[in-house]
Amino acid sequence: MYELNALEAKSLFQKGKKMTEMLIDKIEPVTTAGLQQTPGIETYVPAGGQPVLHCENIEKVYGSRGNITRALDGISFNVNKGEYVAIMGASGSGKTTLLNCISSIDRVTSGHIYVAGRDITNLRSKQLSQFRRDDLGFIFQDSNILDTLTAYENIALALTIKKVPHREIEMRVAAVAEHLSITDTLKKFPYQLSGGQKQRVAAARAIITNPSLVLADEPTGALDSKSAKMLLESFDMLNKNLLATILMVTHDSFAASYTKRVIFIQDGKIFTELVRGDQSRKEFFNRIIEVVSFLGGENNDVL
Repeated sequence: MYELNALEAKSLFQKGKKMTEMLIDKIEPVTTAGLQQTPGIETYVPAGGQPVLHCENIEKVYGSRGNITRALDGISFNVNKGEYVAIMGASGSGKTTLLNCISSIDRVTSGHIYVAGRDITNLRSKQLSQFRRDDLGFIFQDSNILDTLTAYENIALALTIKKVPHREIEMRVAAVAEHLSITDTLKKFPYQLSGGQKQRVAAARAIITNPSLVLADEPTGALDSKSAKMLLESFDMLNKNLLATILMVTHDSFAASYTKRVIFIQDGKIFTELVRGDQSRKEFFNRIIEVVSFLGGENNDVL
């Protein structure tokens, strides 16, 4: 059985992305009457919800004595089963570092990360490979589907590696393809697909093994507005109909408005969070824009 080692996983995950800009100086926390910095979000637990992801006071420190950068500085939060959560923050805020640590591609300096009740910070190399294969689904900005395989073969690959019976693979691929409206693309190769279709194939590949947690890294970043909307609606469907637990890192306020909760990171710390509740997506979008504007987000965050 093929298992990704840490170097292979890291290369795949960071393909097409620049290294996160590290913070040079620690900025004092910003507070106002309407928006206040939140040191952690350990108390948010929806009715009947159980945490699939629990981050406990995690820190990631780079450098050595006299030249230390705290990319993550005491972050704590939960993501419960069936939640759809976005992580937002400016470049260098620590959101990509956080995703790398949750995915086990990078290791925290201190603190603990629990996925499905298991502390992944204590796992060894072989255990981490099994964890990535069985508990995580990945969706990247660049779909990273294999050019030499059809859409069907790309989706089925994870099940083939796990030696799932052929008939069961056919049934599961057909079911998820129908959910994502890509049934007519299954026999096509990636060069025959649009960017949006490739990303929906990637989403199908991520969800096909029924992972505990799906991690999406700027999934709409390379798509036009129409394809991005279709992909986000597909994510929403996977969350509502298949109860997929999704954690998405994004710069895009429009993308974040499809989620149920948005956690904002500033200077390696959790600044605040927004919970959608009964609000419409448009109302939630407007609230997100307010926070992004207050944090001094990049121009394309607020357009």
